Formats: sequence, structure tokens, C-alpha cells
Amino acid sequence: MDIKIIKTQEPKQMPNESELGFGKYFSDHMFVMEYEDGKGWINARIVPFGYISLHPASTVLHYGAEIFEGLKAYRIADGTVQLFRPMENIKRMNTSAERMCLPTIDEDVALEILETFVRCEKDWVPHSKGSSLYIRPYMFGNDETLGVHTVKRATFMIIASPSGSYYKEGINPVKIMIESEDVRTVRGGTGYAKCGGNYAASTRAGERANKKGYSQVLWLDGVERKYIEEVGAMNVMFKINGEIITPALTGSILPGITRKSCIEVLKRLGYSVSERLFSVEELLAAMKSGTLEEAWGCGTAAVVSPIGRLMYEDVEYVINNEQIGEVTQKLYDILTGIQWGQLEDEYGWIHKL
Repeated sequence: MDIKIIKTQEPKQMPNESELGFGKYFSDHMFVMEYEDGKGWINARIVPFGYISLHPASTVLHYGAEIFEGLKAYRIADGTVQLFRPMENIKRMNTSAERMCLPTIDEDVALEILETFVRCEKDWVPHSKGSSLYIRPYMFGNDETLGVHTVKRATFMIIASPSGSYYKEGINPVKIMIESEDVRTVRGGTGYAKCGGNYAASTRAGERANKKGYSQVLWLDGVERKYIEEVGAMNVMFKINGEIITPALTGSILPGITRKSCIEVLKRLGYSVSERLFSVEELLAAMKSGTLEEAWGCGTAAVVSPIGRLMYEDVEYVINNEQIGEVTQKLYDILTGIQWGQLEDEYGWIHKL
């Protein structure tokens, strides 16, 4: 693809890496290209980071025609930069686009765009341990009409944000509240797509949980309100009597790339992994009997996030003495070891630039 590159004349100063946090700072440039029905994707360019202009009737503003992805670029010991399973993000983005009636992008073209953009912003990839350059590709419909229909015009963009270590003071287990009122999504809906509406719908329950002293909510299915789905914005896993259980991808759960990677690592390590419907009653029984040995969320931002306490119907249960479990720690060590080039990539996941 012919990608025009216009470098900024006013480069920013890289912030202090000890103060990065998440999503607070942005690199010098952004990628932009447009889609027009009958023409396809046109005008691919990397330009200085800045504000964008939208028609007041743009589809995204009225009907939520929007999708996004999230992945990271890592700087390894020799100073080079690498990505972790970028093609998985590209494939999932196209799946989300199809669900939201947005145009797809050829996988090889999308990878070329991503590589070109990250190379342009390589100086923004942090050097400190645990930090990375968070990359946010996203797409939105911008038809200039109020009609509800398949998107005829769209914009695809990529921005990047240098981000600090998710765990500044070690991996501390979090407190989670099982949500019984709101639902995140339903089968047949947009749960398997990475679209903004899913996250907007989760905000109210998350706020209620925070006010009660809990970090996030554990979602139940939207039909029977009994099967566990996700924890916050992450997939979730449990270790019960030595078996790893994670909710099956029934269409209402995001097919996480970290989830997929965890399953592959666990199977290689010899663990029994079950992807199935898993009810809150079964979880409660395991907590009461003491057979729930570990629980954790998994996603791009945290890699893994151990769960130390679960609250359901005003009763709180402690998991593994509020300590990170052996399996959870092992997953974190292996995945981050591969991502930062400290362990050999036996899976073929790393994409070097």
C-alpha cells in the first residue's frame, strides 16, 4: 500500500517513563485513511497527531458504528521493537467490522499499515521494564446522513500511547463483585465484537462496584442470568480441583487474544482446560467447599489479574488467601517473558519489526 508520511514539525518530548500511567500521553503521529463505497480504502497517510473533524450527522455519533483494537509494541533488551500476535488483532477487527456493518481491511494490508506506523513511532516505545507502546487501531462510520443502513463511508485510524507497567508494586489480587442486575451483552448481540457500545453498557455496573470498594464486576449471561461470562473488560479463568475452567465463546463473550494465549500455554504445560458454560452456582459451590484454588482475569492491558475476593448477594468469599496463585503467576511470567524477549518464543507469536 502507498502510505504517505508527513512528519510533524513540532515533535513532543517523551514524558518521564516513571509517570506514564495508561492512555495519558500520545505519540507524535497518527494513521488515517478513508473508505468510500465503490472506491474502497483510499488516501492512506501518517500525519501529525491532532484533532479530527466530523460532520454533525456522522453515523458514529448517532448509531455507534465503531470498533477498535488494542495491542502493544515492546522494546526488548537489544533495543529492537516487536509486536505480540498482531495478526490476531487484525482478524478480530475484521470480525468486529462485519458485525457492525463496517468495511473490512485486507489482512496483509492491515499488517503493513501497522508495521509502517509503529516504525514511524518507534522512538515512543518506552525502555523501562514493564512499559510498552499501547497501539489503538479503530474504525468508525461517517456517512453524512441520518438514515440507518450499512456504512458507505468510514475512517480507519491508529493512535499510540506510551504506557507504564500495569503493576507498579507487584501483582495484587483484586476484589470483584458478581453483577446480578445489568448485563454486558447477549447472544446474538455484539458481545464478540470489540465495539464501544459494549464498554459503555458496562460502565454503570462498574461504578456501582467501585462505590462498594470493588475493582470491577463479574458478568453473568443476559438470558438466564446464571452463567459467568467476563470480568470487567477481561476474560476470566478459574482453577478448580486442578482443572482450568473458562467460559465458552458462545457469541456474547469477546474472544480475547490473551485468553487464547493462556489456553495454549496451559495445555502445553499439561493442565486440563475446559471451555464450557460455567454457572455462578457452580462457582459458589467451589468457593464454599474450598475447591476453588485460583481465579484471574486476562487481557492485553494487565496480561493477568488475580482475583482475591468475590462478592455475590452481599456475601464475600476469599480466594487463595488473597495471594496470587501458582498458575496465575506462571502465566504472567511466561507471557510477559515472551513479549519482552526474555523467553524463547516457542509458539511463533512474536512479530519483529
